[in-house]
Amino acid sequence: MNIENILSAGGDQMNKTIDHLRSELSKIRAGKANTGMLDGIMVDYYGSATPLNQVANLSVPDAKTISIQAWEKSLLATIEQAIFAANLGLTPMNDGEFIRITIPPLTEDRRKDLVKQAKGLCEDAKVGLRNERQKLMNFIKQEVKDGYPEDAGKKLEKEVQDLTNSFGNKVNALLESKEKDIMTV
Repeated sequence: MNIENILSAGGDQMNKTIDHLRSELSKIRAGKANTGMLDGIMVDYYGSATPLNQVANLSVPDAKTISIQAWEKSLLATIEQAIFAANLGLTPMNDGEFIRITIPPLTEDRRKDLVKQAKGLCEDAKVGLRNERQKLMNFIKQEVKDGYPEDAGKKLEKEVQDLTNSFGNKVNALLESKEKDIMTV
């Protein structure tokens, strides 16, 4: 990596951190049905672990229900077992055609726990951003030692800090949005 590409490489890594955070936050249920809650559930499909969304259609017919229509009816029991095994606190109901999951309303204590969980995920993302910033700063300092102009290095360090701050603000915005979503009854 040369010094001119450092900001774009760092920005790419920081974008990946934000994307991962969005993915993790979507798994925290806020009392509303969301097919993202079932991301990561693997179903045994002819001997291989396959993501649920690749063996069934997932839909949200109303704000409190997730509907799962398996492409093969023989998979309904397997899907039901996979949902129980995922330990998400959801109870699937299999009627022979569809699996329906009714999302129970959240208690105030549970909402507070979910906010704490979201804050933990956001703090992990900020740690990732700071680690990436530190890698970039170390790279710039090494380049300055190896002959890169010091004033240009200082300018790059400021740009890295500004980039880190902007991504930190994105994390804060995601947390604020998720917290509002969770606490809305």
